[in-house]
Amino acid sequence: MQTPKLDIETMPVANAAPDSTAAPARRAANDTLRIDLFDSMEPLESEWRALERDNLASLHQGYDWCSAWVATYNNPLAIVRGSFGARTAFILPLEIVRANMVRSAQFIAARRSNINTGLFSREFLEAAEGGLTASQRDAIAQALQGKADLVVLQNMPLGWRGRRSLLSHMPLVENQNHAFQLPFLSSFDETLKQLNAKRRRKKNRQQTRLLQDLGGFEHIAGGPVDEQHMLLDLFFQQKAVRFKEAGLPDVFQSPDAKAFLHRLIDSVRSDPSSVPLEMHAVRLKGTHEGHVPAVAAISRKGDHVICQFTSIDETVVPASSPGELLFWVMIEHFHKQDVALFDFGIGDQLYKRSWCPAETVQYDAILPISALGHVAAFAQRGVTRTKAAIKANPKIYGFIQRLRSQASHAPTAEPVDKD
Repeated sequence: MQTPKLDIETMPVANAAPDSTAAPARRAANDTLRIDLFDSMEPLESEWRALERDNLASLHQGYDWCSAWVATYNNPLAIVRGSFGARTAFILPLEIVRANMVRSAQFIAARRSNINTGLFSREFLEAAEGGLTASQRDAIAQALQGKADLVVLQNMPLGWRGRRSLLSHMPLVENQNHAFQLPFLSSFDETLKQLNAKRRRKKNRQQTRLLQDLGGFEHIAGGPVDEQHMLLDLFFQQKAVRFKEAGLPDVFQSPDAKAFLHRLIDSVRSDPSSVPLEMHAVRLKGTHEGHVPAVAAISRKGDHVICQFTSIDETVVPASSPGELLFWVMIEHFHKQDVALFDFGIGDQLYKRSWCPAETVQYDAILPISALGHVAAFAQRGVTRTKAAIKANPKIYGFIQRLRSQASHAPTAEPVDKD
């Protein structure tokens, strides 16, 4: 199925956040913007949590998500706060990542992010419809002088569910990875009509009948924290096997990567519609009692659910296509919970295209600060454009994937970059 490329511009937004400031928008347009830099999260917690209540703010800029990452990786922070007097206009949660002598200011946890938006007050969103001005961007760069050589803000849609990004006027390059979404319509049946509903229903009946003949199955959706940690560990095991079989490096093998995801499960959830990480699975009954052939993790922010990762074990009943079955039951489950968008995240895969009628193009903003940063920005744009061109050409991309597989199987091979 050919998936149209689009920004999710016209989707309804449930539970829009109330205005976090009482001052009219015109005051923000007339006042002078002040930029402050913070090297820790705690002084900003109250205003941070107020801004993240905006339903269209990415969950990846949420305080709990960023806090779990900082506790795990401990990179230097350079959190940018823009304010008008005592009124916070925006927060850009940035950390400093060093590579090849270049210091990049990036969104916290950018390596694990599917979509980034920054955090903006309602007042500033109304006043700054044209985005950050050149002088405001210069003020941010000036505040970061001495701490970073360039700013790299990755995976940002220029438009997201009816809102134009205030970061869209920064120097941009299209990211090589697009994101794929399934909008929820008025009912599960209506949602399926966006896809090949007849074929998909037939396949689901076959999967269900096959498993029912063996004793049935159950859908695990969240549940006790201990069980979620167990499912996450099972995901690591299943994924390691799949990566090895495919000849690919295991991007989840490091202790830090595992610790970060376990911390997300342990995050305190004061709002049931805001879930940093929740484990889902299909667990078999009867003949293969207790076996878990498919595991997935989701994150939720308001009416937006992101499927973060999945794994399968096809040693038992592979004909049931357990991964596809898990997607079906998860989507059906969230249809009953006021969700409007089921997001399969970044990265082009056939299973995503089979489920998703919407494809969102994302961009990276690259803002050089130092002389070294100008050189690095030029190189970064070139690398990103090259990756995008490769991924847009199936023949070339397939050839590169074969080379990666061969390199990973070589006895002396080093881990291969995921792109």
